[in-house]
Amino acid sequence: MHNGTTITQFIIEEQRHIDNATGDFTSLLNDVVTACKVISNAVNHGALIDVLGSAESENIQGETQKKLDIISNDIFLKSNEWSGHVAAMASEEMEDVYQIPSQYPRGKYLLVFDPLDGSSNIDVNVSVGTIFSILRCPEGIENPTAEDFLQPGSKQVCAGYALYGPSSMMVLTTGNGVNGFTLDQNIGEFILTHGAMSIPEDTQEFAVNASNMRFWEAPLKRYIEECLAGSEGPRGRDFNMRWIASMVAEVHRILTRGGVFMYPVDSKMKAKGLEGKLRLLYEANPMSMIIEQAGGMSSTGRERIMDIEPSDLHQRVPVILGSRNEVQRAIDYHLRDDAESAA
Repeated sequence: MHNGTTITQFIIEEQRHIDNATGDFTSLLNDVVTACKVISNAVNHGALIDVLGSAESENIQGETQKKLDIISNDIFLKSNEWSGHVAAMASEEMEDVYQIPSQYPRGKYLLVFDPLDGSSNIDVNVSVGTIFSILRCPEGIENPTAEDFLQPGSKQVCAGYALYGPSSMMVLTTGNGVNGFTLDQNIGEFILTHGAMSIPEDTQEFAVNASNMRFWEAPLKRYIEECLAGSEGPRGRDFNMRWIASMVAEVHRILTRGGVFMYPVDSKMKAKGLEGKLRLLYEANPMSMIIEQAGGMSSTGRERIMDIEPSDLHQRVPVILGSRNEVQRAIDYHLRDDAESAA
């Protein structure tokens, strides 16, 4: 018999500190938790239930979908469409807003999610996850459109992710710090195991796909070259490099022991008319809220990510996030380079 705090207990305790709370938000989070449990089960069974491999289809971004991308997306929709807490949903896997079926009541929240982040890793049994964000639906809107979702990250009510690794975890913020919960498979509950998670201000670890270095802008190239120079270089200390190609896993490592994660814009992306790789609404904003609530920093290199006014449901942005002092150094390099170019 466990003696820990379940995620449901934790959420209810948080609700008790909010005046005039109706319980809708708590119930919505419980539905999200249920969806993540179901996805965790599918990921854990993998080839045993024939959910690995390509679905031989593409999402709105033109990326090849895995079977589990589609399955996870459907799980999230079905788990959250019926309860009356959500007015509409938007997913990285769908081109348009998902409207709540007419037989179900509509709620006052908008749910945004990446159902299976890092799915390119699924067939090789590397950690993947789910990222989600909750926004308020604008007053008086009964049938939300894409425009209603285009809110800056600072407007998020809640952000979180589930990590499906050696153990399944849920990491959550409602704007009052960051807490982590581990799924106890014996009782089917997420239990509080990582309270008040925080990111050290300094780090000697960075995560970036260095194979793209020749395509980067000068400021980021300078930052990484200085790190790679180690103790003999201008930084005077050695750095470690990591790259998992799963944003959930990268961010979780940073929350656990510090670090900086970078997915910059490069000349290849710009040639395709793209301003970055990661999606603002589904990935960058929720992860930025989590990182900032844990004491870190998140930026494009030139502006705070959560200050960006979204212009499109699938807008992409450059991302630099993690330990505050290293992110600030990367920002300084970008701003200095811009100033010199403008002079």
